[in-house]
Amino acid sequence: MIAPSLIPTRPGDHIKTDKRDATTLAKMHRAGELTTVWVPDTSHEAVRDLVRAREAAMYWRNRARQALSSFLLRHGYHYGGRSAWTASYWRWLATLKLEHPAQQITMQEYILAIQEADARHDRLVKQIEGIIPTWSMAPLVIALQAMRGVAMITAATIVAEIGDLARFTTPRKLMAYLGLVPAEHSSGAKIRRRGITKAGNTRARRLLVESAWTYAKPPRIGQEIQRRQEGVELEIVRIAWKAQLRLHDRYRRLAATGKPKNVVITAIARELVGFIWAIGQRVAAPAVA
Repeated sequence: MIAPSLIPTRPGDHIKTDKRDATTLAKMHRAGELTTVWVPDTSHEAVRDLVRAREAAMYWRNRARQALSSFLLRHGYHYGGRSAWTASYWRWLATLKLEHPAQQITMQEYILAIQEADARHDRLVKQIEGIIPTWSMAPLVIALQAMRGVAMITAATIVAEIGDLARFTTPRKLMAYLGLVPAEHSSGAKIRRRGITKAGNTRARRLLVESAWTYAKPPRIGQEIQRRQEGVELEIVRIAWKAQLRLHDRYRRLAATGKPKNVVITAIARELVGFIWAIGQRVAAPAVA
């Protein structure tokens, strides 16, 4: 399967016929200028739809929370605790008595909207947990969870969005596919590099950046990671530990140069993709129709 959007075209060519198209495609195929795309099967597309539904539910839950927070701030109510949406925060909400009955009703409706969004999100998470063992990509999802910052939902989303990691022959190709490599516009002796290209899958790139923040902390195998590593191949566990050591050291060295933290974390996310690629090569890729 060839990506139509990546087929080279000549700006001055305004004649299109089936014969000319076939001849052009044959020449490009011989020259190796056609880019193939991986086609997911029906099961993979179904899991991807479920994963995206959970992400949509999380988005609307955050919107509902923001609406309630804005409403309370507009009326002068400030929570004095350390973090919102905890048990103590909900108890604080129950103590609020607004001046007008309509305002009290408004606040309660916002609370109900958040609770409904929470329930929808939790239902979708349970469905994802239940369907992963029956999925052909389950071994890869389980293997990726050996890494720090890559729990079940993150691993399932990465695999659902990227697909078979074994189709990338080098980690740099996977980095470029996810848009985590710097853009460049150089000519002659002048080299101009810009921010990352942000090409490819936005969802997977965002999750990888979020996971990269965990490597700012010193290397450590906690109980949660140890539980996820049970039954995983020893070599994959070694790759995960090597990632912790290297990425944390990389974070410290880049942060010491005074670079903005977002730039540092993006660089960590790019290297994290390399370790994910290495794990993907260890896991046998399932055959896809």
